[in-house]
Amino acid sequence: MPVDFDPFSPAWRDDPYPKYRELRDHAPVHWSPEARVWCVSRYEDVMTVLRSHDAFSSRAMMTQLMLGGEQEPPITLGSLLFAARLMLKARVNPFKLPNVPSLIASDGERHTLLRAIVNRGFTPRQITSWEGRAREIVAACLAGLRADEFDVVRDLAVPLPVTMIAEMLGIEPERRHDFKRWSDTVIDNATGAGRANPFGKAVLDAFAEMTTYVVRIARERRRKPAVDLISQLVSIGGGEGLSPLELVQFVTLLLVAGNETTTNLIGNATAALLDHPEQLARVAADPSLVPSLIEETVRFDAPVQLVFREALADVELAGVRIPAGSIVVPLIGSANRDERRFPDPDRFDVARNPQGHVGFGFGKHFCLGASLARLEAKVALEALVPELRHRRRRDAQLPRIDSFLVRGPSRLMLSEAA
Repeated sequence: MPVDFDPFSPAWRDDPYPKYRELRDHAPVHWSPEARVWCVSRYEDVMTVLRSHDAFSSRAMMTQLMLGGEQEPPITLGSLLFAARLMLKARVNPFKLPNVPSLIASDGERHTLLRAIVNRGFTPRQITSWEGRAREIVAACLAGLRADEFDVVRDLAVPLPVTMIAEMLGIEPERRHDFKRWSDTVIDNATGAGRANPFGKAVLDAFAEMTTYVVRIARERRRKPAVDLISQLVSIGGGEGLSPLELVQFVTLLLVAGNETTTNLIGNATAALLDHPEQLARVAADPSLVPSLIEETVRFDAPVQLVFREALADVELAGVRIPAGSIVVPLIGSANRDERRFPDPDRFDVARNPQGHVGFGFGKHFCLGASLARLEAKVALEALVPELRHRRRRDAQLPRIDSFLVRGPSRLMLSEAA
């Protein structure tokens, strides 16, 4: 049975899960001629790709997300002006940026070294130490819940991770709105409508602004360290630190992985609870189910739907030959709904133990910020769930973020229950 599927198409944004099931049943390794990628949909095959680091390279994350599928950025008037701006204001060579290793787009020893450096700021003790601050932020956010209009996304799911990450990095409070703006631009440019013009003026301006700011802060912290994550990451003491451009790559990753992922996790959990009132009642009656609710949300409606890998040699997967150099797309959202791994996978069950879900990745590239995302979501949902019993969703059709990569509501307005 022929299957039509382009992972970049907005046709599946509202509800991709029926199409995922069709892929799993009839084309588990599917060639998408429009996107020119191989889509992998079954759990075991996705796990094979994610765990086979010697056969599938992560460098495809850079070419597909930051370079619009190109191996090198094109030379245009806009890109030349962008380069001149960075050389003058940030005193860095922008032509090195595509070759600067990123945590999610590097392999082998370089990835191991980068991971060791950035792990400095994400130890279990450090994450636990942020719980009190997270509760303060959530309490301030929910103070507006009694207002006429409360948007779970705008008023809680966005400000919580943005504030947390900004404070962890040591960013001035007045720049937090800039961080959210940069994050939105990155998502739109890399995975949304902006992909049609991946090197347009808007994204180049935003990236130049962010790069100039981060490079300046990195140099300041090298001269005068503070008690923040940037100081830890650029410090030479105790080992090699990140270069200014490596720090830019890491901050870009944090904007997406640490900001958008947590925002969408909270938004997806809230939407699922409101759509399944019997499950909401269970969590409201037993708050100890909140950690299980979080894991089930990541499985049921993954905040990150897919990743990219490049086949390093000819490989056979599920009886299909994938040529060397091909871009392979493990469909995280599909693997987490695979009935071969999770019984009755389309049922949302807050008491389920979805052990083995791949919503945070797997192996060497398991999400660095997973523990922080879980902490933030736990604190937010523990406070929000009791209020949801008296609320309903205002919009019959939930508006979604325009992105093929991340999945979550762009707005989730609450009203008093009738």
